[in-house]
Amino acid sequence: MLNRLKEIATEAGSVILSMYERRDYSTAEKTDDSPVTTADIVASELIEDRLKQSFPGIPVISEESEHQDYNERRQWKAYFIIDPIDGTQEFIARSGDFAVNIAYVEHNEPVIGVIFWPVGEALYYAQKGLGAFKQDATESRSINVRKFNDPKTDPIIIAISRRQAREPVLNRLQTERDIQPLPTGSCSLKACFIAEGKADCFLRLGPTGEWDTAASQVIVGEAGGRIVNENFEPITYNRTVSLLNPNFLVLGDQSVPWDEIFIARQARFR
Repeated sequence: MLNRLKEIATEAGSVILSMYERRDYSTAEKTDDSPVTTADIVASELIEDRLKQSFPGIPVISEESEHQDYNERRQWKAYFIIDPIDGTQEFIARSGDFAVNIAYVEHNEPVIGVIFWPVGEALYYAQKGLGAFKQDATESRSINVRKFNDPKTDPIIIAISRRQAREPVLNRLQTERDIQPLPTGSCSLKACFIAEGKADCFLRLGPTGEWDTAASQVIVGEAGGRIVNENFEPITYNRTVSLLNPNFLVLGDQSVPWDEIFIARQARFR
């Protein structure tokens, strides 16, 4: 299954990249005022079609498709959850920082995660218990979060959005350490950068969906990190009527006292 999901993510990414380079797409707004492009829709249909062909009988949740009623979803033992373009704003802004997310969930826990970054020609993937990896044009290698020499004093590299104000995030840090912002794009790419040691943490404030974190959760977890809500509790999947996430943190080296560094809040979006 992992190998097939890698193939599907790469195929969808190639289609997206072609549309991106040719500027062959149009843009609209969804009912929640977030943007969507024809590339999102084309990629969603392609991924859903390939998954249904390869794994008939396993349901699929896509950000860009109508979501099944919770009374039906709650019965599922396993399903796929996808974000055909994570970082649609980055796609429209032409920063290149967007990705394809595919996750396989069993018993409400993501166990396979695949994230393809078309512009960066990089494929991040993981399966629970088997480690996390990054594949590019030359090799596939194991990745791990950056280990601190001194977990209590070392500078912290925080992945931060190019599109959203920095102050609400930086104001949540209560530390005298040197903080080094790393501006980048989509939620999943920030998580991948933490998984491979380019950054140490990421705080997401504002609404996101479970499709934004499912694949990342496997990759980050297998690389030695974790994704949690602001109370440092695990993010849950398909356990409520809403598929929206709370505010969440992606954290690298677990020897760092993250609960002393980030000020907790209670905001939730479910």
